Amino acid sequence: MVFIRDPCGIACLVVTYGAVLYADYVVIRWIILTTMPGSLWMSFHVVLFNTVVFLLAMSHVKAVFSDPGIVPLPANRLDFSDLHTTNNKNNPSGNGHSSEWTVCTRCETYRPPRAHHCRICKRCVRRMDHHCPWINNCVGERNQKYFLQFLIYVALLSLYSIGLIVSSWVWPCDECNQNVLETQVRMIHSVILLLVSALFGLFVTAIMVDQLHAILYDETAVEAIQQKGTYRPNRRKYQLLADVFGRGHPGLWLLPCTSLNHASRYHDTPLLSHEV
Repeated sequence: MVFIRDPCGIACLVVTYGAVLYADYVVIRWIILTTMPGSLWMSFHVVLFNTVVFLLAMSHVKAVFSDPGIVPLPANRLDFSDLHTTNNKNNPSGNGHSSEWTVCTRCETYRPPRAHHCRICKRCVRRMDHHCPWINNCVGERNQKYFLQFLIYVALLSLYSIGLIVSSWVWPCDECNQNVLETQVRMIHSVILLLVSALFGLFVTAIMVDQLHAILYDETAVEAIQQKGTYRPNRRKYQLLADVFGRGHPGLWLLPCTSLNHASRYHDTPLLSHEV
């Protein structure tokens, strides 16, 4: 388990759970229970909405506390006298594409291909995509699955909230006894949640599309910025998705649980098994 003591990241965690709890309060208290009292639809929406909230929270917790793929530090300090030789050997083709282990002078350790140093985590992370303050962690080889699940559930929850709010306006409950004050309070909460849901929904949808593009084209955000990813042969899209979500049935890919046969090309590689 990891936890980064970054003030910005911790503040984003508070905002995230505050927004989710507020959405749950407004939808349950002021939308469902108020406009669908005693109906089967009320029970259905209460159970379904809270199920999405639960899956969102679980995927977020896994993304926050899971090891993103931190490269372990060596027991002894490295001898950097061979750094120049190692760097030359890491680029035998001379085209700038590294397919071998490299040296991180900040961590003072060797790192596998596609690992990059995070200045916030202060460690190198395997297949690092970026550091996300909303999970207060890096998005890397071992937690990208949970991060993408979190984005999907936030988008679903935002869309669900907007749908319930709009339906309560289009089909108001004429039999519900509400005084003027309750109606005004419900309207204020509905408008606030509608704006928040639209903002968060668009935001996470954009990030989700970017993450899916990175997975399907096998290029992390860091590699896209550097414009020199490690050489990788063309692979099927399903195989690339399975690298992230695991080799289990695709119907289980959205469950925030650890995949027993999660694919990793470097996770089981000994730290110094290469030639130096």
